[in-house]
Formats: sequence, C-alpha cells, structure tokens
Amino acid sequence: MSTVNIECENIYSNWDIDITLITKQAHSLYDFLCSQSEIKGNYCLRDYQFDEVSFDILFCDGNKTHEINKEYRGKDYPADIITFAVFADSEPEERFILDGELNLGEIIIALDKIEESAKEKGISPEAELAFFIAHGIMHLLGFDHQTEQEYNFVVKYQKEALESININYDKV
Repeated sequence: MSTVNIECENIYSNWDIDITLITKQAHSLYDFLCSQSEIKGNYCLRDYQFDEVSFDILFCDGNKTHEINKEYRGKDYPADIITFAVFADSEPEERFILDGELNLGEIIIALDKIEESAKEKGISPEAELAFFIAHGIMHLLGFDHQTEQEYNFVVKYQKEALESININYDKV
C-alpha cells in the first residue's frame, strides 16, 4: 500500500476541530475505502503506479463555499461540500504522477453547513463531518452519484467506512 499524505486546514473559527484526529480519521476512511474490492476495481487509481497519494481538506464556512461554487462551478449557493477531484476528473492522458506522488485533489467542507445538517438529522456534528469526509474521498477516487444506483453505492460505502472507525451512521 502507498503512503497517504493528507493536509487539513481549518479557517472556520466557530468550530475548533481536532485536526490531528480528523486527519487520522481521513487516513482510516481512505484506507478502508481503497481496500474494498468493488471500489478498488473501479476507482481512478486502477492501473497506475505510484508511491504516494495526497489530497487536501479545507474546512471553512458556507460563505467560502458559496464563493467557490459561484466562481468555479457557476452555481449561486453555499455548498456543504465541494470536491475538486483533480486526478479522477482528468482525462487519462492528462493524468500525471510527479516523482511517484499522485495528487487526488481537494475536499472543501463548510463546517457551519455540517453543524446545521447534523442538528436537522439529530446526530453529532463529528459523525456528520466524518460522513462528509468519506463522501469527499469517494469523489476523489472517481465515484459520483448522478443516478440513484450510483448514490446508493456511494452512501453504502460511506456508511461502511464510518463503521470501520466506530461511527454508527444510520440516519441517512
């Protein structure tokens, strides 16, 4: 298995998340998801040789995701999560690995939106945050949810990944 480098940054001042814990959870979620045969057989990393995988997670607020959504996606609303799956969304001939390192992209999560969603669902903000991190990782690996079947596949593995780190997420 390759080395995984995850860089996390929190620019949202109203939730002092434990970056060390979140980074550890993201590592575990990534490792679990990449160990699943259904994922491994279809993810964007298939057929590539690399020593390291990296991705970033930025924690911000809905104002920031609104700006990003508007500028980069032409959508005028704040998103709970935006994933720039640089490697997965590139055409195979445009994908590159630099010095053995493959950069998957970036996950941007609006913590205020996560708090709102957790409250609506009656679950802890930490569980909701882990769910969204798993969701972002699925996108970075090349999985989308344009159809109901794709959505069910993604959510199934998100929930299983959470169970692998002892988070029971059965409210979705």
